[in-house]
Amino acid sequence: MISVACAAALALAAQQVPRKATELGVETTDGKSVALSQYRGKPLVLAFILTGCPHCQHTVGLLGQLAPRYQLRGLEMLAVALDRDAEAAIPGFLQTFHPPFSVGFLRDNRLAADFCQIPPMHVPHMPIVLFIDREGTIRQQHEGTEPFFEDGQQEEHLTAAIEKLLQPAAKRASGAAPR
Repeated sequence: MISVACAAALALAAQQVPRKATELGVETTDGKSVALSQYRGKPLVLAFILTGCPHCQHTVGLLGQLAPRYQLRGLEMLAVALDRDAEAAIPGFLQTFHPPFSVGFLRDNRLAADFCQIPPMHVPHMPIVLFIDREGTIRQQHEGTEPFFEDGQQEEHLTAAIEKLLQPAAKRASGAAPR
């Protein structure tokens, strides 16, 4: 019998990074749809969240603090709520947390699982944060239980991932340290 930890490790190992981001249509509470391809040409931090999840709320708060500094350098951020009642929950979430970036939702959470390459039997721990470069390639993907989200270090990890994402492609490929 396979242990839970082993099964989780196998599920995470199945996620290939880097990989091209597939198309994803995110709905907004005003009835519009945003296609992920609209962000092509801009680096993007994409966060899948649950509006009532304290870890997700903390991550959105940190991204909100970082946003003004990095949006000046062309970074886009988008949060996608995966709650069953996300469309109804988002207005209260926005009123409470005031993220300086768009928050949308998906009506079918399997779309998020497929986008993140999460196997059907794996229940992901939220949030899931992806770093997508200007060319539409997912460079990093992190799930809520990873050391990336450790208390006291998450802001440092987010900052390092964003800095790496903002580097020119040649520097990213060579592994050059961020400035």
